[in-house]
Amino acid sequence: MKSYSAIIIDDERNVREALMLLLADHCPEIQVCGSAASAVEGRELLKTNEVDFIFLDISMPKEDGFAFLRSIPKEEYGIIFVTAYQEYALRALKASAIDYLLKPVNALELREAVSKAVQYHELRQSKADVRKIYHESLDNLHEQIQSGDKPISKITVTEQFGFRMVNVGDLMYLQADSNYTILHLSGLDKIVATRSLGEFEKILEQPAFFRIHKSTIINMNYLQAYSSYEGNFAELNDGTKLSISRRKLNDFREAVRHFSKSLD
Repeated sequence: MKSYSAIIIDDERNVREALMLLLADHCPEIQVCGSAASAVEGRELLKTNEVDFIFLDISMPKEDGFAFLRSIPKEEYGIIFVTAYQEYALRALKASAIDYLLKPVNALELREAVSKAVQYHELRQSKADVRKIYHESLDNLHEQIQSGDKPISKITVTEQFGFRMVNVGDLMYLQADSNYTILHLSGLDKIVATRSLGEFEKILEQPAFFRIHKSTIINMNYLQAYSSYEGNFAELNDGTKLSISRRKLNDFREAVRHFSKSLD
């Protein structure tokens, strides 16, 4: 098994100690080479150790996690945020390519986050374009969290062999494909994302996005018409017709009314 080195930066001693124990018990590929109570101490650890991953608290006194990242070549490390942030910030985290853990840290979630982080780390090592997108995703995440509870404007889409940054406004509709999701963008572009449709539903916000079927979410900005002739269909402005499930029909009609009012 390949080993990776890591440091932990968190101003709470009990969090640092608990995380070290969990990593030792559940993630044997991660070797913790040091822990720090502040961003200053964290930078010192980076000077004296070869580090692959940084488990980083976002909210710390004096210098928070994002300020710390601005002071280092952040794209060289796999960042795993450890946070107790509010719902709007969690949505921004989910929309990024950055792994995160909620306090108190759960062993199963830690195992999953580390597995994914290792996979992305190997991609970054071999592909310069993946490193570039990872850097942009970190910057975008910071902007989204600073903006408060404003709707997500960009998402980082994870593909089988990398990442892509996508403007949310370019998403026309999303379709489930087993555990994957096909994103249909304006301009006839398509992306196969390695996330379920349900995960995207948690990121994309109403009233702009509505799930018309168990396998389909549409962007209401692209809705042109609704038809009940020989079934219920939403027609988008490129001519695409998508089925609306019967159990979603009344909610869809209400969503159309609500969305129209939001544009007034």
